[in-house]
Formats: sequence, structure tokens, C-alpha cells
Amino acid sequence: MKLKDRVAIVTGSTSGIGEAAARLFAEEGAKVVVSGRDEARGKKVADAIERAGGKALFVRADVTKAADCERLVAETLKAFGGRLDVLFHNAGVFHPHNAIDCTEEEWDATLDSSLKGAWMMCKYALPAMIAQRRGSIVLQASGWGIQGGDQAVAYCAAKGGVVVMTKALAIDHGPHGIRVNCLCPGDVETPMLAADAAARKMSYAAYMKGAANRPLGRVGTPEELARAALFLASDDSSFMTGAALVVDGGGIAD
Repeated sequence: MKLKDRVAIVTGSTSGIGEAAARLFAEEGAKVVVSGRDEARGKKVADAIERAGGKALFVRADVTKAADCERLVAETLKAFGGRLDVLFHNAGVFHPHNAIDCTEEEWDATLDSSLKGAWMMCKYALPAMIAQRRGSIVLQASGWGIQGGDQAVAYCAAKGGVVVMTKALAIDHGPHGIRVNCLCPGDVETPMLAADAAARKMSYAAYMKGAANRPLGRVGTPEELARAALFLASDDSSFMTGAALVVDGGGIAD
């Protein structure tokens, strides 16, 4: 087991990539804290992990709020003997607009969840990891945080910030024995794609055909991204820090 006896927080783990990662981390031996804003879905994920023989706890938290981030870490430490070994910050929202059409509220919601949320979760998770002289942080970025994309100005700004912040965190906390990397997915079949298709007034079939236009000829699955997150969280990537791991079916390469 790659995460045996380790304690992991996965934000945004009530569905999609976060849910798949929470389940996989538990299968690999981690005690997992499932977190998100939807209490019913979060408890369902945690209960499923427990029924499968894993160890999980749901803590409701909104990562755009400092008090929630602090409480999420505090409840994790209280529940699992003061340990925190892995943080996977996956929470985020997406509003498909260019700079003219994007509202201030949409800009703030996007930056607050992906970028500010990542910073605040690190802020409160790092002291425990520093005390242990060990930890692995995985931040959810995007291929569009590297090369940009259409109708996604706030999302690209947020994810680009995550990519560079990852490097800054890695520099600051490598001497403490903490690794910080980010994951850069391409299109992944989650509820976010259906919402984006609707916002762009496209049929889901047409949207998915366009999204599959990459060397591997398809979009990714949450389970594939969960395995990439596991790689970054575990000792399999023990000499990696400050890296942006692209998992996009060749989209950026094309």
C-alpha cells in the first residue's frame, strides 16, 4: 500500500476527481478526510469508503473561507492523532467567460476557490507537516494554467497562479522535508464538462467530440487523474517537488 497509515485531506472530494482520489487513497491505506460544501454527498463518499474497509471522515468546509480551512485541518489533527501527511487541494469552480463577460463575482469565486483556497489550505496544513519533517502537498492546477484556453479568463488566471505558487511553496518548504507538486489535467469526464457544454450552448455530444480532439482521442476519467494524484502524494515521486504534472491525453503536446 502506497499510503499505509498516512493521513490525507482531499478538498472538493464530494464528486469527480476528488471523490475518485479519496477512494483510491483509502484503498492505498490512507485515513482520508473527505471535504466539500455538500454535506449529503460528502457523507455518502465517506460512508462508501468505510463500507469498503477504509477509514474516512467527512468535514464540511468551504475553502474560500479561512476559518473553514483552519477548522478542517484542526479536525483532521484531532481525529487522527495530530498527523497530517498528505493534502490534495482539488476544490475549484469554473465559469466559461472571456474578460468582458466575466463578472466580478465569477472572477472572485474562481480565484478564491482554486488559488486563494490552495494558499489557505497550505497555510494551515504546513505547520503540522513541518513539525513532522515530512509531508506531500498536491495542488489541482490545469493544462490551461500552462497554455491558456478560450472563454476561461478567470480559470486560466487561477490555475496559472497555482502552477507558479507550487514552485514557490516547493522552494520554501523543501528544507522542511515537504514536497509540493501540482496536477495539470486536460478535459476529464466530470459534471464540470456537462455544465460547461450547457453554458456554451452546445450539445454534450458535440462538446465531448471537440474535447476528445487530442492525440489519445478521448477525454480522461476521474480514476486516471486520481492515480496521478496518488503518484504525487506517495513516495513513488520522492524526488519530485515544484513540478507541474500534465495528464491530458497529449492536448498540450498537440
